[in-house]
Amino acid sequence: MNKVGRIVAELRLADNSTMNSAKTSKPAKSAGSSLIVENRKARFDYFIEDQIEAGIALTGWEVKALRASRGNLKESYAIFRNNEIWLLGANIAPLPSASTHVDPDPVRLRKLLLHRREIDRLRSNVERDGYTVVPLAMRWDKGKVKVTLGLAKGKKSQDKRDTIKDRDWQRQKSRLLRRG
Repeated sequence: MNKVGRIVAELRLADNSTMNSAKTSKPAKSAGSSLIVENRKARFDYFIEDQIEAGIALTGWEVKALRASRGNLKESYAIFRNNEIWLLGANIAPLPSASTHVDPDPVRLRKLLLHRREIDRLRSNVERDGYTVVPLAMRWDKGKVKVTLGLAKGKKSQDKRDTIKDRDWQRQKSRLLRRG
């Protein structure tokens, strides 16, 4: 084999080895988090002024059900009791294979895990300014469930109509841009 033939063969081997290593390596996991459930109704019904992230205290069957995406935040909100903040109305449907010695309650009160000054700030806004605290989303973050809470003020019906009108205009505008 001449010198050129050897160089070509070496280049082919180098290409094949890089291709094989790319095939066998696993794709890198995203550093971000994965969404479990989102509360789209909250963004329609409220003006979201501020967002804060909180942990949530769950039982084992609830974590398993959330891994199967069996959560619903549609009519849930947060309340204050005994200087703690609790999630009320969040529905986590139990799996059919739930244990027999556990009586699952899908809409039980769930404690939200925040620092004292964050709870105090939220409470002062709720009591003084007439805001409410609504959950916007649940997501996985490093194997733990996190809830994104929004400090929200209710929309009037005219504001909701304006939101619908803006959404329809954005949809129509994108269709026009696609066509021509």
